[in-house]
Amino acid sequence: MLLLTVKLSAQAYSNSEVQPNLTDSNVFLDASSNFNSSANGSHSLGKGLVFPDTDLTQFEFDMTLADGIYFPSYFDGMVVYNVGNGNTMTGGDNPTAPSAVTPGFYYFSNPNGTTNGNVADGVWLPLGSGGSSQVQIGTTESITNLVLAGEPVYAIKGTFTADGTTTSATLANPAGMTSLYRITIYKDGAVYGTGVYSYDKSNGQAYTGNPGVSVVYPAGEYEYTMEYLK
Repeated sequence: MLLLTVKLSAQAYSNSEVQPNLTDSNVFLDASSNFNSSANGSHSLGKGLVFPDTDLTQFEFDMTLADGIYFPSYFDGMVVYNVGNGNTMTGGDNPTAPSAVTPGFYYFSNPNGTTNGNVADGVWLPLGSGGSSQVQIGTTESITNLVLAGEPVYAIKGTFTADGTTTSATLANPAGMTSLYRITIYKDGAVYGTGVYSYDKSNGQAYTGNPGVSVVYPAGEYEYTMEYLK
């Protein structure tokens, strides 16, 4: 009885029988035939897909079946619903670099998986339509859903004070940062500038202005978001 109970609780449920009728089709799973509103007149029934949740801060890849025949893309494009806060697992059969995650949908980006035969270069990215506007940027490092040349873009929010006489400003100095991708500076809730004259990634020392000329900012407090590569 105990074994029977465990077996039954592990089932995947559907409100219609699944039929293997999509051979040689673009689609591998279709529920529109029975549950489209034009078919049954309902705008509520059969409309949602419930994902099993996972804690990506504890999730580890099982590479047992990843042999190029099963999972030939080495999980590239895999989608999960994450409930954890923190950094993803690294090393072993996991990526070599962590991703900072918060609750929500994430996909695994591993475009080199087929070539490399592993998940080492992969990264968990928040699922969205593209652009860091889809990600809540805070004062601790977050990973955006921007990817440049296969590398994820990270972001952080901060503030600095301009004294009205010099162009010097001290900005964030994220650990592991290799290059600055973009910076947006705000004043009183509005965009004030979209660049700095120079930035030293080793110590966070910046000079206000734009890449062509330094500019003395009026005295006051400024907010900024910094996007960068690691």
